[in-house]
Amino acid sequence: MADKAIPGIRPYDAPAGGWGALRATAKAIQEQMNAPEATVTLLRTNQPEGFDCPGCAWPDKEHKSTFRFCENGAKAVTWEATNKRVPPTFFASHTVTSLREWSDYQLEDQGRLTHPMAYNPEKDIYEAVSWDEAFARIGAILRSQADPNAVEFYTSGRASNEAAFLYQLFAREYGTNNFPDCSNMCHEATSVGLPQSIGIGKGTVSLDDFDHCELIIAMGHNPGTNHPRMMGTLHEVARRGAPIIVFNPLRERALERFADPQDPLEMATFGATEIASTYLQPKVGGDAAALKGIMKALLEMDEVLGPESVVLDHAFIAEHTHGFEAFAADLRATSWRDIETISGIPEDELRKVAEAYTKSKATIVTYGMGITQHSMGTQNVQQIANLLLLRGNFGKPGAGICPLRGHSNVQGDRTVGITEKPGAAMLQRIEQTFGFRPPAAHGHDAVAGMQAIVAGESKVLICLGGNLAVALPDPEACFEAVRRLELSVHIATKLNRSHLLTGKHSFILPCLGRTERDMQATGPQSVTVEDSMSMVHASRGKLTPASEALKSEPAIVAGMAAATLPESKVPWMHLIEDYDRIRNGIEAVFPGFEKFNERIRVPGGFRLPLPPTERIWNTPSGKAEFLRFTGLQEDPVFTDPTILKLTTLRSHDQYNTTIYGLDDRYRGVFGRRDVLFMNEYDLAERGIAEGDELIVETAFGKGQERRMTKVIAVVYKIARGSVATYYPEGNCLVPLDYIDKESGTPSYKSVPVRVARAE
Repeated sequence: MADKAIPGIRPYDAPAGGWGALRATAKAIQEQMNAPEATVTLLRTNQPEGFDCPGCAWPDKEHKSTFRFCENGAKAVTWEATNKRVPPTFFASHTVTSLREWSDYQLEDQGRLTHPMAYNPEKDIYEAVSWDEAFARIGAILRSQADPNAVEFYTSGRASNEAAFLYQLFAREYGTNNFPDCSNMCHEATSVGLPQSIGIGKGTVSLDDFDHCELIIAMGHNPGTNHPRMMGTLHEVARRGAPIIVFNPLRERALERFADPQDPLEMATFGATEIASTYLQPKVGGDAAALKGIMKALLEMDEVLGPESVVLDHAFIAEHTHGFEAFAADLRATSWRDIETISGIPEDELRKVAEAYTKSKATIVTYGMGITQHSMGTQNVQQIANLLLLRGNFGKPGAGICPLRGHSNVQGDRTVGITEKPGAAMLQRIEQTFGFRPPAAHGHDAVAGMQAIVAGESKVLICLGGNLAVALPDPEACFEAVRRLELSVHIATKLNRSHLLTGKHSFILPCLGRTERDMQATGPQSVTVEDSMSMVHASRGKLTPASEALKSEPAIVAGMAAATLPESKVPWMHLIEDYDRIRNGIEAVFPGFEKFNERIRVPGGFRLPLPPTERIWNTPSGKAEFLRFTGLQEDPVFTDPTILKLTTLRSHDQYNTTIYGLDDRYRGVFGRRDVLFMNEYDLAERGIAEGDELIVETAFGKGQERRMTKVIAVVYKIARGSVATYYPEGNCLVPLDYIDKESGTPSYKSVPVRVARAE
């Protein structure tokens, strides 16, 4: 470490969770809500008669604790339920141009939006507008579009099943399958890759499986920040002695040691539980090589032991899989030297992982965006499925694949129709149920949608939540393009930067939050969400809405649809009077939702069908597929030794593009975000000292290099050859077309860069 003091950079030696989490929760309450109201609200979080946390999608286990929220869940709840307000007078006092100079944190920290607003380009301000006028103006512009495919319908993963279902009906009756979605930027590689492997694009484990697993392999994720309720589960697994093997380029505190705030003894003694039994740090982009190394070791062990070997589950492979021989031949042809070089992990360490895997009768592999956000992210996911197939780790207790979804209903939105690639059966059931024929041609995902906007082909952007222009790569191109739109519409609870990228016509439509009471014609309503383990359950807010002028997301979607489609076959206003009617529509269109309304009235809800848990494989062959990964590189190859691989990541005071604060406690960063985490040896090789101001430049070649400036070097325990910076600030280094070609997911997690001291 450098001997000079760097403002805001200091070691944090405490475990994840613990008293630090309680202090952070108290701070969030103090800054956003009054204490009594906050306490009552938080106690309703993830309760059967309460509301689903608007944060991560980790499910809730039945237990005796009153507290079913974590530190970052408390931030998400208090951020939404804040006492701060952004009324029309705020916009009257601030031009859009002046607001663009504010930071993302400052914009959202102003509080809840209270009234529908329309942009006045002559005054450069947003002005209050009635709901009827907003809907009428939006509808008129949508009807004036000659081509429905010039409209992009974006969805955020925080939208409920009911809102998302109505939204996809609206777009499809309008005439397009353009559904850019937040999942396109995170787990689309899962949605595309797993159906080819095991016949479904979802995880296969339940929370109960974590009680029975004998090994967890955790790859490319940081649960303490990004899915923090998972820490309670990992804590339990570690305490009962099951090994947890971690693969992650950075040392993350929550994967090292965790103090459960609900464990009285641990809190009283300032103790903690070791989470990772083994912690391996592959290079950024080295996951595929590491996986192939583990599988090659298994194959070699099996062949040494001969016909009596139980290293591989030969009976399972013979009965339930296809493609094993070609897959095994590829592993045999892959050299250990190349595996070590590209993964950054020694052969003996990978062999130890293989040995631990053979000792486990039930293994779960968990993974996050460190696996999916690569140029071959889809194939990365398939290699994880291959690893599990080798030992029959599907369709038995304690085993399976566990993709870690982000937003609380990102998986549910996809389940109820938010997809740019609709299947024929779904379209047929929509037509049978609602009386109109939806378009069949595939539409745009998030990157393709923005590319169409950049090219001037798409003229309208409607956003059901989110902060699309900030979330995508290449903000310079995205921001300029969005400001050329004919119409942009943002359904939101809080102000963000995308709202300030005003086109010819721009509207902000404020909606109810998950925590708030939703009253419709037949009384208070519940919405539903699907967690990352395919459990569907009800969520009912209890707080008084932030403004009497707010509408629910389903009501806003229905209002726009009715104004746009005067001859609509869908009874929009009838549906939103009682959300049971929307759920009846979902049940009619999507298998697995039988008796939907009846089952969500049971505490905890119900689980959607997952055929692989019964060893049923909905693939063309009728079997699970071993799919080869050609070579070892999951990203483009660069031979220049000066090139480093950059990964973007979230701070602990952040959820997706929402910045709750400027601290990243577990990594020792406080009050700032302008940092580049580097290995101490990579710093020394470049003559850089910790605290030096840096220039980060991409190394793609072709004269299209991008720069990030005014960041400082911070020494961190990260794999050599790898560097990291915060998202979305680092998006300026990622080209819009730097994607996984199969899934369309941007390669945020592996950008070739050169780093030098600023002059």
